[in-house]
Amino acid sequence: MEDLIGWTASLVLLATLVRQIIKQAKNPKDEGVSTWLFLGQATASALFVVYSVMVGNWVFIVTNSCLLLTALAGQWISFWRRP
Repeated sequence: MEDLIGWTASLVLLATLVRQIIKQAKNPKDEGVSTWLFLGQATASALFVVYSVMVGNWVFIVTNSCLLLTALAGQWISFWRRP
């Protein structure tokens, strides 16, 4: 039961972030989210991946790896959209 709650939370969070990235990618005039948000998210996610591996929690290993990828994708979109 605990894993089901964890995986559900993971899917909700990832869906929210993916939606933000899609919105950002489709609207070139939108400045998107702050670079600092993405840098902070990437740093925190990378550290959480390391921690999750150390404690052996697969829910958080997968979730934080995906969060790191969304942070990098969002930053990449922001970088290429700059004038």
